[in-house]
Amino acid sequence: VRFVESGGGSVQAGGSLRLSCKPDRSFVGIRAVGYYRQAPGKERELVANIVGGVTTNYADSVKGRFTISRDNALNTVYLQMNNLKTEDTAVYFCNAKGQDLFSGPFDSWGQGTQVTVSS
Repeated sequence: VRFVESGGGSVQAGGSLRLSCKPDRSFVGIRAVGYYRQAPGKERELVANIVGGVTTNYADSVKGRFTISRDNALNTVYLQMNNLKTEDTAVYFCNAKGQDLFSGPFDSWGQGTQVTVSS
């Protein structure tokens, strides 16, 4: 699976950004889709995802500030990030996990987009 990612950039603390991720296949066969992030010197961590098209999961650090959603008509996932903090600075990666009828299981990553929050 490949993705078209957009959004990201630089913002001051307290500001908002929206990331979008469009996989090159329909959501059929995608079990979980969402965003991970990796800050310098840290491990990649789950930010938020949608499992089974219904269940949303969030990292404790972003609960109440970030919202993940999925537009089936546009085949796009969105991550709305509000009240951004400097510790949200990281490269954000779109990810999709699932099963393709012909090629089998997949765990695919986008190229990543930089989010920088300044104080």
